Amino acid sequence: MYVRIRDLRQKRNYSQGKIAHYLSCSQSSYSRIESGARELPVDILIKLAELYNVNVDYILGLTEFPYSQMKSRGFYRNHGF
Repeated sequence: MYVRIRDLRQKRNYSQGKIAHYLSCSQSSYSRIESGARELPVDILIKLAELYNVNVDYILGLTEFPYSQMKSRGFYRNHGF
């Protein structure tokens, strides 16, 4: 999970300081989250998913697909959503 967070940040050329500012935390706090030295709080997990436009399951390592499979297969459209 922590490698995935780092990779998402690096692919967008964001600094840890920029992400920390977005999350309203210090750069050192974010660095500890990214390195795995600190647990990832749920509110930060959600903000990161929104920032990177990926689903939470992807960040958590529960899927290899960064976007919702239900959306990409038309699940919502086909089920009246």
